[in-house]
Amino acid sequence: MKLTIVILAAGKGTRMRSSLPKVAHPVAGKPMLAHVVDTARSLKPDAIIVVHGHGGETIKGIINDDDVVWVEQKEQLGTGHAVAQALSHIDDESLLLVLYGDVPLIRTQTLNELLRMSDDSSIALLSCELEDPDGYGRIVRNNKEQVIAIVEQKDASLEQLAIEEINTGIMAIPANYFRSAYPRIGAANSQQEYYLTDIIELAVSDGMAVNASVTDDEDEILGVNDRIQLAMVERYYQERAAWQLMTDGVTLIDPSRVDIRGEMTTGQDVTIDINIVFEGKVVIGDGVTIGPNCVIKNSRIAANTHIDSHCVIDNSVIGENSNVGPYARLRPGTVLKDKAKIGNFVEIKNAQIGPGSKVNHLSYIGDAELGDNVNVGAGTITCNYDGANKHKTNIGDDAFIGSNTALVAPVNIGKGATIGAGSTINKDAPDDQLTLTRAKQSTLSAWQRPIKNNK
Repeated sequence: MKLTIVILAAGKGTRMRSSLPKVAHPVAGKPMLAHVVDTARSLKPDAIIVVHGHGGETIKGIINDDDVVWVEQKEQLGTGHAVAQALSHIDDESLLLVLYGDVPLIRTQTLNELLRMSDDSSIALLSCELEDPDGYGRIVRNNKEQVIAIVEQKDASLEQLAIEEINTGIMAIPANYFRSAYPRIGAANSQQEYYLTDIIELAVSDGMAVNASVTDDEDEILGVNDRIQLAMVERYYQERAAWQLMTDGVTLIDPSRVDIRGEMTTGQDVTIDINIVFEGKVVIGDGVTIGPNCVIKNSRIAANTHIDSHCVIDNSVIGENSNVGPYARLRPGTVLKDKAKIGNFVEIKNAQIGPGSKVNHLSYIGDAELGDNVNVGAGTITCNYDGANKHKTNIGDDAFIGSNTALVAPVNIGKGATIGAGSTINKDAPDDQLTLTRAKQSTLSAWQRPIKNNK
């Protein structure tokens, strides 16, 4: 059968107490709805439909992809009503899979198991057994353990409230059956809403099979209704991501103190210390070690490189056997070649640092290209901005830049050149020569130190 996925994302999220639509709140740096859409895509459906309501334009801006069809639910009249808004976009010959924009941890594997239990003559629902089922609809079975109904908690009897198998809301329904059954769903319940769950009892009465796929992972079916649940989902996500890293051969000094907010690819024998945040797409090679309290975003770190503590690395590429930090900041456009060394309190921006080159202390290198084995002394800056435009500094192989030097771009420092400490260089420096700018040192023997006025 064709597969159509409908994602319900119309809830206001009142308990979030936010101007941002609930499904736009991030988990691991990505909006909840984006997580669900990505999972939906992994199933390779024929269509993905998102039913939105509150904050529709904001929600559309989150996804902004051509493979998603947007449908508005103008009145919040329940989950059944929400799915019905998408009927004009649903092929009757397809299987309809209903997901939720505020359930971001649902796994592809779990949904594939659910889909295997459904076809054009049966409904499959996802359930879970909880020790504390409070707040969830209950799965009602007959004495043959067949599913016969779903009862929402507010409408459940005392006997039904004792049931521990709960409804996750996720189900697969033949589209043609939903179209025919929806007009028979009533709103005679405490919420006066058209519940999607009521279709189960109708299906049973129509002689249609209802199958339940029971997940044993209660974390993946957790929905988010408030900030507390949002924090819980974040922790579950990070725990899952940390376990995956360790399974892949990464050493985490403390798995509870690493946050992954994007995609990570890691080599063998990587060691990651505590309080590290990874954002965007990060690739880490074999044997890399990362010290504590670092932020690494959209960057590549090649094999056997050491990142010391308290570094921020953003949209940068670091070569093999390099050293960075502590307290270094690599801004976008930074490229470190193999065996480069960036030391403490150094900032690099849009610059290439050649193989074996060193910028060890308290320096700013921006809009620059350094050759091989360059040594940059402490306190050196490239003066790359004239107040309107950026200019480039080029430093040749084996150059030595003395401490406390200002290189006023555009400027070229030749191969093997030496720049004397304390210089301000605004003209090109030739190869293999010493260039410096320095006022004559004087000593005034008659000088008197000022005396503090005690008045």
